[in-house]
Amino acid sequence: MDAEQARQVDAVLRRLGISGVVAPEDPENTAGGWRVYDTADPITRQDVTAEALASLAREFPDGKARSGPTRGFVIPPKDE
Repeated sequence: MDAEQARQVDAVLRRLGISGVVAPEDPENTAGGWRVYDTADPITRQDVTAEALASLAREFPDGKARSGPTRGFVIPPKDE
């Protein structure tokens, strides 16, 4: 994933409470590929991208975000 996709993945992981640190594969090259790691430390971190993506897949089994209506009106009953 690139930096923009990484930003989006990071936001979704945080919103869903899924652990992981989204960071570039090469800390010196932020224009390169990005992955999800267990910690931010580039020396001791372990790649957990597959686990993070599996967690996302469990949250959205049909591939679509769950959401309610984004617009609408509430019409009170006539007897009020």
